[in-house]
Amino acid sequence: MAEPPEDRLTPGLYIVAGPIGNLEDLSPRAARILRAADVVACEDTRVTAKLLRAAGSGRPMLPYHEHSGPDVEARLLDRAARESVALVSDAGTPLISDPGYSLVRAARARGIAVTTAPGPSAAITALSISGLPSDRFLFAGFLPAKAVAREKAISAVAGIPATLIFYETGPRLAASLAALAAALGGREAAVARELTKRHEELVAGPLPELAARYAGQEPKGEIVLLVGPPAGEVVAADALDEALRTALRTMPPGKAAASVAAALGLPRGEVYARAMALKSA
Repeated sequence: MAEPPEDRLTPGLYIVAGPIGNLEDLSPRAARILRAADVVACEDTRVTAKLLRAAGSGRPMLPYHEHSGPDVEARLLDRAARESVALVSDAGTPLISDPGYSLVRAARARGIAVTTAPGPSAAITALSISGLPSDRFLFAGFLPAKAVAREKAISAVAGIPATLIFYETGPRLAASLAALAAALGGREAAVARELTKRHEELVAGPLPELAARYAGQEPKGEIVLLVGPPAGEVVAADALDEALRTALRTMPPGKAAASVAAALGLPRGEVYARAMALKSA
């Protein structure tokens, strides 16, 4: 559904992408929707107030975040059925590791029109300048904070033949890089920080080098962590799992991983991670 050319918007839910850092990246269409919407649903009214000022908007705001209860969502849906509700996140495109999925799903189920004003996303922005393969990629959100859960999450995506994209925080970056290096070996990777801002930085290199570089550090700012796909010929996930299951019948995980890695020409760390995932499944 396209909104009419007049200042007044038709009723519905408008998913509005904002800048990830540089306010100049706010699109004219997004700014127009923010000026015309009956209400702007946002994570943090203090952050969104700056965005609305940049858009020349004085529209009212309503907090909507990960801790909002069902009653907040219900009120937004009721309003979207008769008014225009714009949804924004603190930065970038809503729903990408931000609240909004259940709201959009419920709106569509009720027949409420859902429109998007697309724009920046930190994951895609980082991928575009990383120098890593961009023809196939997987966005995996944030890695878990606890070590065991983090290792399981890495194991689950270790064999995927695509560039992996994670969001990360400064205090957790070193631990995540160390875990990725241990599981995935020397894959090419990149750490993108403060994208589109004055101190934008991208550091690329093999995972072990990045792990050593950031050990003991807590860099500031928003961080995107990218890991390149497995090197060499891609082996189908089903073929790898079948080979591992056969080997695990007679060998412990370490030996099974070493045997299968040698046979298929895959990095031992990646195969071991997959073997542990299969064993614990």
